[in-house]
Amino acid sequence: MLRFKILASVVPLLAAAVFARAEIGSVSHPCIAVGEISVELTSLFWTAGMHVAFTEDPAQATVRVQITDDADAADFALVDDGLGSEPETCQANPSRRLVSIAAQPVDGGEVIYLSSEGPADYRIYVRSKSVSLREAAALIVGAHGSHHQLQAASL
Repeated sequence: MLRFKILASVVPLLAAAVFARAEIGSVSHPCIAVGEISVELTSLFWTAGMHVAFTEDPAQATVRVQITDDADAADFALVDDGLGSEPETCQANPSRRLVSIAAQPVDGGEVIYLSSEGPADYRIYVRSKSVSLREAAALIVGAHGSHHQLQAASL
């Protein structure tokens, strides 16, 4: 009976360790370097310093991101050949901001309205096999921090 109790207590710990190692070690998350910091998407909700969510209703959005077909008109252009982001971009920078995409808005988190029409706070151009439009929008919003802080700073 004691063996069964030990086995029953060890199995969940082993499963958690395998999951954590797979999440941290082998999963490549989109990452960009912006000035002195790097911004990386993470699926680990509790480690992220910033959480963003998406909405289909522009009235609920705190940030509007427009998808553009012109890289020159974009505030953020992401073009890659599908090989993924360079891991040393984020690992080499000690000032790293982790951003997670939440299914629902989080208190204090940004809510992004992503569309191909304006007006917009940011414009993005994305041609990537490995980074989605939503991920690119989360990266640009994460790079600029809280939009509310940006509005207050510009007043």
